[in-house]
Amino acid sequence: MKHLITILLFTFCAATYTAAQKLPVSETQQRIMKYYPNPAVSYIKFDFQNEFTKGYSIQVVSFIGKKVYEEKNINNSTTLELSNFPRGIYIYQLKNSFGQIIESGKFQVLK
Repeated sequence: MKHLITILLFTFCAATYTAAQKLPVSETQQRIMKYYPNPAVSYIKFDFQNEFTKGYSIQVVSFIGKKVYEEKNINNSTTLELSNFPRGIYIYQLKNSFGQIIESGKFQVLK
């Protein structure tokens, strides 16, 4: 019985820890990048809020996971023209110089 309680307790703690890792970033937390307008028609602008570090890159993928844009070593303000983007939802990923995703978000393109 003692082993069963230990296993159940371990399983509960592991499940709680895993769920906590997957929680989305709270809207109240400070984001590194601001992007606007959203929804967008002809362009979307990405601006760093405070901590701009050289070596960041940005990647945009469609909602089905197809990479549609990537720029390495971006500036503290980057404008993405959307003339070749079909209507839909897109996800951006901001990556550091090691390729780790440090922020992501989504925006909508209207046409």
